[in-house]
Amino acid sequence: MAAPQKNRSVFLGRLPLPERNHLADALRTETVGGILLLAAAVAALIWANTPLKDGYESISGFHVGPGALGLNLSVQHWAADGLLAVFFFVAGIELKRELVAGELRDPKAAILPVVAALCGMAIPAVVYTAVASSGGGSLQGWAVPTATDIAFALAVLAVIGTALPSALRAFLLTLAVVDDLFAILIIAVFFTSQLNFVALGFAVLGLAVFRLLLWKGVRGWYVYVPLAVVNWALMYNSGVHATIAGVAMGLMLRCHRHDDERVSPGEHIEHLVRPLSAGLAVPLFALFSAGVSLSGGALSDIFRRPETLGVVLGLVLGKAIGVFGGTWLAARFTRAELNPDLKWPDVLAVASLAGIGFTVSLLIGELAFGDDPVLGGEIKAAVLVGSLIAAVLASILLKLRDNKYKKLCAEEDRNEDQDGIPDIYEQDDPAYHLRMATILEAKAAEHRRRAEVASGRTTGDDGPA
Repeated sequence: MAAPQKNRSVFLGRLPLPERNHLADALRTETVGGILLLAAAVAALIWANTPLKDGYESISGFHVGPGALGLNLSVQHWAADGLLAVFFFVAGIELKRELVAGELRDPKAAILPVVAALCGMAIPAVVYTAVASSGGGSLQGWAVPTATDIAFALAVLAVIGTALPSALRAFLLTLAVVDDLFAILIIAVFFTSQLNFVALGFAVLGLAVFRLLLWKGVRGWYVYVPLAVVNWALMYNSGVHATIAGVAMGLMLRCHRHDDERVSPGEHIEHLVRPLSAGLAVPLFALFSAGVSLSGGALSDIFRRPETLGVVLGLVLGKAIGVFGGTWLAARFTRAELNPDLKWPDVLAVASLAGIGFTVSLLIGELAFGDDPVLGGEIKAAVLVGSLIAAVLASILLKLRDNKYKKLCAEEDRNEDQDGIPDIYEQDDPAYHLRMATILEAKAAEHRRRAEVASGRTTGDDGPA
């Protein structure tokens, strides 16, 4: 196969080993969390569509919290504004790490995933707007189909048993990180209610204190956790969506390593908090947000009402067209050469997988249609249906190349010298080749010995009975 031209970069090429190890660790947690998320969503649907639905509505709507502090919220509200702050805190750390040590640190390398993510958000918004406006529907939900749920996407991969090469997984993760960034901006700009400038001022002051303590090197969860809760409460009362506090604090953490550090403070905290986010916060949010009626009439209404049809088409078609088209255009104009081991249909499969928009899509749906419970419930159902269709289409496309993916993954993981480092990363290391020479010479000597033994047995058997 022809080598890439000298002046062309490689798109979806091999990841550096530290980045690959971090990716594997992060995605392992997200995959487990995604399976829990999937289970929570199924449990919510069963709970809300059985005779127990009154109990579901009663628990979801139960209010708890100090009213004097403006925090007497329903359980569903606590899940959306409180628990998701943990999710966005992790998203903020991941974004910071990508900017200083990951795929987004090099502007030239960042162009492709950033353009792909932007197009993957813009095209679904355009599709929704076109469908909703042509049918005379509300345009408030234009942002609902713009987000990708990395945990749900990884759960789909785990369920269908598809091995995805690390470069494609990294591309999907980077897409989701950039998605989260712009989803945060959308929430902050378009879904901010009347501002309470006093609370907002104290929230900014609290964030400044948080940053100062980090800069001074102060340690101890007993300092930062109470301060984080106070910052979250102030941000909630300011009128800005409370999850913005989580993102802001995540972005403040240092994610570059000093010479004497194995991991940066940000990576260490992410390692501690990500299981809490993926294993508890997001599944509980799903449990109290995904419980919508899915009767036959409700399902058919999804494809007849312009707002819900816009969400479905935005997720299924808009995401795939946006991510794939943005990637292809960016690669063409930046002269990036696709990894020879992969094909453009692989990018299309990942683009289809990006159409699984669950957590953030449900959150934006609640914010956009909070004043219309009926339409809000239908929008949630549309998110579920659109994500399911996108998952099925992506699964079909990925399964067509599954054998190729398994070979690539086996090559990535091969470690014949048993030193803990995949062989593919040691091809330029003379010590690796010396180790392999010793191993192969030992194997050759063993085969010669066996050949001599077999030859002696054959000679002895040639005599008369």
